[in-house]
Amino acid sequence: MKLVSWNVNGLRACLNKGFLDFVALADADVICLQETKLQPHQVSFELPGYRMYFNSADKAGYSGTAVLTRKEPLNVTYDFGDDEHRHEGRVITAEYEDFYLVCCYTPNSQDELRRLPYRMRWEDDLREYLCGLDQTKPVVYCGDLNVAHEEIDLKNPKTNHFNPGFSDEERGKMTQLLSSGFLDSFRTLYPDKTDAYSWWSYRAQSRARNVGWRIDYFIVSERLRSRIENADILAEVMGSDHCPVLLELKEEEK
Repeated sequence: MKLVSWNVNGLRACLNKGFLDFVALADADVICLQETKLQPHQVSFELPGYRMYFNSADKAGYSGTAVLTRKEPLNVTYDFGDDEHRHEGRVITAEYEDFYLVCCYTPNSQDELRRLPYRMRWEDDLREYLCGLDQTKPVVYCGDLNVAHEEIDLKNPKTNHFNPGFSDEERGKMTQLLSSGFLDSFRTLYPDKTDAYSWWSYRAQSRARNVGWRIDYFIVSERLRSRIENADILAEVMGSDHCPVLLELKEEEK
């Protein structure tokens, strides 16, 4: 099963930058999108063979997630937990026969870490949610998780220490998640790979110089380790300040 996750930084804009061509080329079974920045009625496009599920923020033109899937899920739910987590369209959970898929757009901690206290509550509550799902079926948790976990995951760790996405607190929450029965699929296959990034600032020709961050992930339950066939970062795909990331899972052995 081939799964793709991509922060499109506005789906309407991305549709004008080759999004449908990418979907055709990727030939993925499931495509998870973050930062769609729209209500479903604001966009109209055909994707034959895919069912589409959108979760939009209350605030117009902000945040938002989507799941495009060839295989009809057994069940789809939106958001999770307390009311404070239910207004920004950040999570879609699709239940399949042998796993839960959780598409997520993690809240940014913002300049001067203004939103860090909320981010910490989010991380704790989401980890509890994922662990609860994992008790029933394995979990594939993907999206723009807004953290570079280790120094290898960004070009300039020293100058970005304490910045949003590379604070000790955010990195610690990822460590905590990975200590709770989950693994980072990309680092499982490529523990030492450098210069592998999924987001680049629009400033200072960062992408051309590959001055980036790896903040887009496929995190999976530990017991899916043997099913990881491929994990990749599709850095050549344009259309957003992020590029898509990929996970291929072997079929479950019956």
